[in-house]
Amino acid sequence: MPEVRRHALPRAVFRHLLDRVEERAIPAEQLGLLADWLDTNPIVPSGRWFKRFPAMTVCGEGGLVKTVLSKEQSPFGEEVA
Repeated sequence: MPEVRRHALPRAVFRHLLDRVEERAIPAEQLGLLADWLDTNPIVPSGRWFKRFPAMTVCGEGGLVKTVLSKEQSPFGEEVA
């Protein structure tokens, strides 16, 4: 099981994440909660996974965060703690 990558993200993935945060008006405090979670070096499944926060859901695959959803959107994959 991989750890979530925080550095050396592919440029296209990073740009996509920034676009989704802006498009979905994700509050800065939610990004702070994401950073706090990432500081724990979470282990995630090899396949698709998601992590819920109060006002957003982060979705990933393996060690990469792939997108950010608003809380109204439905994620796919295995929920992680």
